[in-house]
Order: sequence, then C-alpha cells, then structure tokens
Amino acid sequence: MSATTGESRFRVTGMDCAACGNKVDTAIRRLPGVEDVAVSVSTGAVKVRHADGFDVAAVTRQVRNLGYGAENADGPDPATAGRHDHDQASDTHDHPAEAGLSWWRTRKARLTAACGAALLAAYALGHLAPALERPAFLAALAVGLVPVAWRAITAARFGTPFSIETLMSIAAIGAVFIGAEEEAATVVLLFLVGEMLEGLAASRARASIQGLTALVPKTALVERHGQTTEVPAESLAVGATILVRPGDRIPADGSVVEGSGEVNEAPVTGESVPKHKAVGDPVFAGTVNAGSVLRVRVTAAAADNTIARVVRLVEEAQETKSPTERFIDRFSKVYTPAVLVVGFLVAVVPPLVAGADWSEWVYKGLAILLIGCPCALVISTPAAIAAGLSAGARRGLLMKGGVVLETLGKITAIAFDKTGTLTGGKPVVTDVVAVGRPARDVLSLAAALEKGSSHPLALAILDRAKADNAPVPPAFDANAIPGEGVEGKVGGEPGFLGSPQAAGRRLPLVEEHAAAIAALNADGKTVSVVISRVGVAGYIAMRDEARPDAREALAAMKEDGIRTVMLTGDNRTTAEAVAAGLGIEARAELLPHDKQRIVRELQGEGFVVAKVGDGINDAPALAAADIGIAMGGGTDVALETADAAVLHGRVRDVSDMIALSKATMGNIRANIAIALGLKAVFLVTTVLGITGLWPAILADTGATVLVTANAMRLLGWRPR
Repeated sequence: MSATTGESRFRVTGMDCAACGNKVDTAIRRLPGVEDVAVSVSTGAVKVRHADGFDVAAVTRQVRNLGYGAENADGPDPATAGRHDHDQASDTHDHPAEAGLSWWRTRKARLTAACGAALLAAYALGHLAPALERPAFLAALAVGLVPVAWRAITAARFGTPFSIETLMSIAAIGAVFIGAEEEAATVVLLFLVGEMLEGLAASRARASIQGLTALVPKTALVERHGQTTEVPAESLAVGATILVRPGDRIPADGSVVEGSGEVNEAPVTGESVPKHKAVGDPVFAGTVNAGSVLRVRVTAAAADNTIARVVRLVEEAQETKSPTERFIDRFSKVYTPAVLVVGFLVAVVPPLVAGADWSEWVYKGLAILLIGCPCALVISTPAAIAAGLSAGARRGLLMKGGVVLETLGKITAIAFDKTGTLTGGKPVVTDVVAVGRPARDVLSLAAALEKGSSHPLALAILDRAKADNAPVPPAFDANAIPGEGVEGKVGGEPGFLGSPQAAGRRLPLVEEHAAAIAALNADGKTVSVVISRVGVAGYIAMRDEARPDAREALAAMKEDGIRTVMLTGDNRTTAEAVAAGLGIEARAELLPHDKQRIVRELQGEGFVVAKVGDGINDAPALAAADIGIAMGGGTDVALETADAAVLHGRVRDVSDMIALSKATMGNIRANIAIALGLKAVFLVTTVLGITGLWPAILADTGATVLVTANAMRLLGWRPR
C-alpha cells in the first residue's frame, strides 16, 4: 500500500534574492519525507509536498536554522511553542514579527548601521591613535563579518557550500592576512548595504500584489429583516444582502439586486471608465460605487472573491520557474564553484609560474571572488518575472507562471472562439424595420409580448425598448408557442412575434418582406416578425455583435505579424458575416475536436499557437494550444481552466498580454547584460590592477540594485 501525499504551505521572511530561495529549497529537500519544494522569493511563500505523517514543524526548524523567519501558513505551528524573540537574537534575517516593520527598523538595517558606526569609529580611532588602527578595523570587520560567516557555515551545513556569504567570508578573511583589514571592513559594510537594498526592493515587489488585498474594506453593511448592521467583511456569507452607499468600496463579489449606477472598477481591473451596473449585473470586491445606493447579494466568500483569487493565482504563478530562470539556476550552480577556482588560480599561478608578488596576486584573486558573486545574475530573471506577473494581475491579465509569461511573447498565431470571445455573448437588436407605422410602435408591441420572458432574444428586445424609451404596455393572454414564438393581446388587439416561417404560416409574406428578411439573414442576423391585427407590423433583427474593441485589436495583432483565425460551432453564414466585419479568417460549424485539430494543424505549420475561448466548450483546443487563454469577468472558469485569463473580456487584452511578455523578456535580457557586463569590466580592471576589493563588491552590489530596480520598472507597465 503506497503512502499518501500531503502538501503544506509556509511563510518565510528574510528571503531577498534567488540565492536565498535556493538555500531554503536545498535545506528543506534534505529533510526525510519531503517529495518536492516550491519556493517563491517574491511572495515569501514555500510549498512543500511530503509523505503522509511528515513532521511539518521540521520545516520551520530547518528554515530558522538558516537564519530566516518561518511560520506554518496552514495553521498553528508546533515549532513556535515556548519560543521567544530573544531565542534567535543572532539571526540577521527578518522574522515574521518584523515582516510589517519599516525597513530601517529590521535586524538587517540595524546590523548595517552597527557595522557602519564601527567602521567610522575605527577611522576616527586610527586617526587619533595610529597604534590602535589595525585592532580597530579588525573589530569593525568582526561586527559585520561574524554574522555573515555564521550564515555561510550554516548554509554549508544544510547543503549550500558555495553561497555568496562563503565568497564574502573567504575574501574578507584573506584580505586580513595580506594586511588589507581596512578594505575588508569597507567591503563587508558595502555588502550589508547591498543586502539591505535588496531587502527593500524585494519588499516593494511583495507589496505590489499584496496591496490588492487592502482594496477590500474591512467592514460591510448587512441587511437582515429590514435592519442594517455593520459586520466584518470577512464574515460575509454567500447569499447575504449588503448595502453599498455612494463612495463606498464594495466589500464582496456579488450581483446587484436593487439600484443602478456607475461603479469604478479601476482599482481592480485598471479600467479607467466607470461601468454602469443595474439589477443582475456582477460587481467585484474592492471596486467603488460612484453612483446611487446599491443592494448587492454576495456570491463569493471573502477567501474566494476576485481579489483573493487573483492574489492566490499570482503567488502560485511566482512559485513556477520560467525556462530562462531554470537555466540561470543551473548555470549559477556551476558558475559559483568556477569563480572559486578562477580566483584561486589568479592568486597562485602568477607567483608560482612567473615569480610575481604574492600579496598583489592574492589580493586580485580575492577581488575576483567578490566580482564573481552571483546575486545580480541569479535575481535578474525571477525579479522581472515576479514584477511582470504582478503588473499584469493589477490590470486584469492573469498568467499562471513564468513559463506562460515567457511563451506568450513567442506567439505567432491566435485562434479565437466567436461567441463570448470576439462577440459579447448575447444578442442585441440591430434593426427595427416598420411597415406602415413608426418603428417605436413595432418595438413597443414586440416588447409587450416578450415582457416577463428570460429568453435571450426577448431580453434583447426589452433592452432595446428601454434604451429607445419605447413604452411597454401590458399584454394579456400571452403564451409561448414552442418552436414558433409568442402571441397575446396588447391593447385589446391580438399580436404575434415569431420566426419568419411561423409568421408565414399565419400570413403570407410579400416578396418585398421576404427579400428584406433574407438580406438580414445573410448578414448573420436572426429575424423575428411582428404581426398585428391588420397584418405585418414590421420585423426586428438581432445578432450577437462583436465586442467594441475587437476589430481594432485584431488589426493591431496582424500589424505585429500574428495570424488570427476564428473557430466557431455557429453556422457558416453567421460566422462569415461576423468575420467579414472584423477582418478575420473564419472556420465555422466546428465540433470541439475540430477546433483541437485546427490548432494542431497550425502548430504543424510552425506556428506557436494561443487559443482564446471560454474555458469550457473549447477545453480540447485550449489544452492543445501552446497557451490557452480564457476570457471572463472573474469567473472560476476564467481563473482556473487555462494557462492565462483576461478579466475584462476585451480582445485587446490578449495583445496587451503578449506586449507585457515581450517587455518582461526585454527586461530580463537587459538585466543579464547588466549583471554579466559589469562583472566582465571589473574582471579585466582587477587583473590589470586598476580596481580592487571595495570597487569589486560595489560593482556586485550596484549590479544587484540596478537589476532589481530595472525589474521593478515593470510594476509601472502600461498597455500601449
């Protein structure tokens, strides 16, 4: 009988770069019973898959042994029992209790300040009492180096011997032996400053997506038995009715049950224009009611609202690594030991082979160890990926991981579903043709017969009557005739609304009417004929119209060299009419397996294919495509089925997603160039004797900060 597998999640503080994440990953994997580990540095989350019966507290103990703060995110942590803040006073990483502190109040900042103060004191003491200069600088060096060296020893014990702390410790101790203790102390201070800046940048990246959760108000006004009560928003149950006043943030996902007005969705979706909401329309937690009082029925608990799911999705996405990131990880595992070998060779070969000065070349070898610190290189990719995923999420563009974000930029063909993707997904009235009376009267008669019906065509007619301010008189004895239409009495006179075939059976259609109806059908429109007591009163044409931005968005994709094709199960006439209006290639009357086959054919022609659909009917094609993209308004399907989802339901969001991918990959290439370029420059200048230890570590710290700052620019990304 095979052991069952469990999964636990942990919050880890103090991980500021990918090297930190690798140390945590390696240490946890050494625990017996651990099957897999996923570490997200950007969110401070660790997911561990383990055998049933695994000691969960062992993970937090192991992580704390490395000097990081750790808590079980799934519940109470036995490892914390009996522990106090002073138990880990030697740790230099932030603890859970410190996670919300300002950066200058963290242990890391205090250590940096102490090291800086000790170095200034050493300079002052050396100036006043030159005999004490060397001991003063050694003491200043010890203040910063002892915690760093301890972390190096701990990392080596738990499986990471070639850490940046190891390189730093060897270089600093080596500098003492060649009489460069002043420079060694300066190098350690610069290293600590760099770490502090990395921590600041990492906390900004975490805050960018976690800040979304702050959009949801803490309280809500619940209506019960005619009374309004203020309760915590997190306690709202599905089905509860809440009151949202003008200017208030909506505290939960729900649907409007009373009232109408504008809702500003910019905080959640980035959409600048407020949306009009009426009875039946969905609203999202965190959006702002800009109009009149709304009563909203809650449709999702706090843990499952749109914002909570977006945050959860992005956190999970950041735990998966892109191909580039995996390559950099593998490269760095070889690169760091190689740096140690190169530094050793530079230190010993010239003196042994050419009789060069030992002190000079040992100094150069130590500088090369510092130049070779892999932090900037290792963080170059995950920082950009995390920022790209967060920037997309804040604008309703959700991508499930670095692999998806990276692949999107390579897309060369996109297959779109029609209904609900390129079109709005519901019919609207396009033409009202009257015969011998005003068009408004025809619309009134049709709306009267359809009043109370929930059929999509009936709703389209009622919506048009409301928009045109056409009166809707009461209808009597109204009843639906299956397969034909609806009949009843309006104003005491009989009326009928139904298909042209059913109307023709009641009253022969003259050739002029038949030709006009045929022309509307040729445009992919559904026609309903209105008959009154005196004969044909007119006819109403309806069609599922294209989304407002679809034509422009498809044209932009073509300009970018992306092939677009529409795949639909609808009839050929309707499909071709919609496709002609959008300027897109159409394939019609397809079954789900036909759509999958066409996606495979496009891939066989060498295209990298994205499939955009609703995530249900298109499941086979979404699975077959290189990237499956679901269109939706925050639904479970949109968030969970495909590789990516666009929450706005706008076609141009697909091209924006591709643009974000390209921007992110460009950022990654720039980061790698910065990291390796600076190392190459300082490697040459060090060997030539132009630069030494502190410029080397300044270059490495500078590269790390530059790379992180460059990645953080993506947080401000805007669609073109």
